[in-house]
Amino acid sequence: MTRRGAALELAVLGLLHDAPMHGYELRKQLIALLGWGRVLSYGTLYPCLKALVKDGYIVADPPAPKAKAAKSAKAGSDTVRGRRNRIVYRLTAEGKERFAQSLEESGPAAWDDESFGVRFAFFARTDSPTRVRILEGRRSRLEERLENVRTSTQRGRERADSYTLELQRHGLESVEREVRWLTELIDRERSGGYGKPADEPDAGKNDKTSENHE
Repeated sequence: MTRRGAALELAVLGLLHDAPMHGYELRKQLIALLGWGRVLSYGTLYPCLKALVKDGYIVADPPAPKAKAAKSAKAGSDTVRGRRNRIVYRLTAEGKERFAQSLEESGPAAWDDESFGVRFAFFARTDSPTRVRILEGRRSRLEERLENVRTSTQRGRERADSYTLELQRHGLESVEREVRWLTELIDRERSGGYGKPADEPDAGKNDKTSENHE
């Protein structure tokens, strides 16, 4: 399986873990999660769904019978007249186990460009040590990339025109910004994770202050 294929599988399992969805809604949610836009076509999604069904990780529930669908529409459901009933996909027990196992993986595959965003989207379902390993791995990979880009930029600076130099500068700044962001996340995880914002006033203290002014 390609890295993009593995990332798509994880994203599908994660979204269906929250609630069953039909293919149209699932694609919308995936685009919002992955940011792939036009790249995520139905020609990419449905083979993935078919493979997950074959492996027993998800189940494709057939559309409701016409009579039952008509009755539901009459009762006030959101079924639109003339719209074909859609197959609904839901996670199986094996799919939930597969999703949990995938989230525990924290090796190099979890750090790359295709997978990191998906893994980060489901960070709330992993433990802090796993999150730190993935964040540190991602940061290490970007720092290595940053060093390589700086070296190649210095070597070719004399031959590059102003637009090429500007593009290189933009790339360097983007990577440097992500490295700083990762460092902040790692520090936060090591200090106890996401709790009350540092600038959030203490409710008890405010109540006491209010009492003093009364």
